Amino acid sequence: MVFKKMLAAFGVGGPSVDTVLDTPAVQPGGFIDGHVHVQGGDRDARIEHVVLSLVTRVEVERAGFDGEAGLELTRTSVADHFTVRGATTESIPFRLAVPWEAPITNVYGQHLRGMVMGVRTELEVAGGRDKGDLDPVSITPLPAHQAVLDAFAELGFRFKHADVEHGRLHGVSQQLPIYQEIEFWPPQQYAGRVNEVELTFVTNPRGVEVILEFDKRGGMFRPSHDMISRFSIGHDGVDGTNWTALVDGWVRQATDRHFTAMQSAHGYGHDPYGHGGYGHPGHGRRGMGMGTVVAAGAAGIVGGLVAGEIIDEVFDDGGGEDFGDFE
Repeated sequence: MVFKKMLAAFGVGGPSVDTVLDTPAVQPGGFIDGHVHVQGGDRDARIEHVVLSLVTRVEVERAGFDGEAGLELTRTSVADHFTVRGATTESIPFRLAVPWEAPITNVYGQHLRGMVMGVRTELEVAGGRDKGDLDPVSITPLPAHQAVLDAFAELGFRFKHADVEHGRLHGVSQQLPIYQEIEFWPPQQYAGRVNEVELTFVTNPRGVEVILEFDKRGGMFRPSHDMISRFSIGHDGVDGTNWTALVDGWVRQATDRHFTAMQSAHGYGHDPYGHGGYGHPGHGRRGMGMGTVVAAGAAGIVGGLVAGEIIDEVFDDGGGEDFGDFE
């Protein structure tokens, strides 16, 4: 997407910016390449900074704010202290690193409903700043992500929604104060076991932590419960694995463990996994996400979380299309 907005500091005839992405789709841990074209206006202009940031939309329920806000995942200055002559154009190449923990926005060539991601350009000149517009960018799955998503599709899970939560997961090493939840409706073979499944990937250069949260169906005399399981995948261990069988085993292991724990709690048996069970990162109710979430607090709001402002000016697109049953 190309944009041209005149800086208020200069008024009509001031410089404008035009950002072009050479790589509109990228995987976590990769790079976004492109050029920022700064076009001079009616007179010479001193440019103080040209700054790019990768921005997404997050759900926030802390520090007196409950709703959606914009969050910068990474930020870098691509040019500082130069003059653009009137009626000329300065072309600035850039390479923006994408964090390993960047949430996925596109699967099978389709946009995940609920996800927003883009590169924002800021141009600062003579004490004024143009916050610019958002150039959409797609974050596509790494092979480990794709293997798990393929298995969910093969097992008959149906995509429901995706979003990004602001916070941290208990017991999971994270570089960013966010995590993505990809929600699915379960297929018939899991009927009576779970209402829905929330899938979270926490990725690093070595591999992926796969965290599954199952919303257990409640009965007449008991409320529903969330069950959480955690598994690890190395980037070099994707090939040669029957992922459909493996993911099926993950789901059945978690639900069977919960059933055993329920029996133990009511005196019907013993929970062989002990309190919490295997791979358990902590409990949390839906809405606050999984595990113990660190409060956003004032530091989180100041540290890149701009409530409302980015949403109003940049995130005017309500999201993409549903990719349904992965067909």
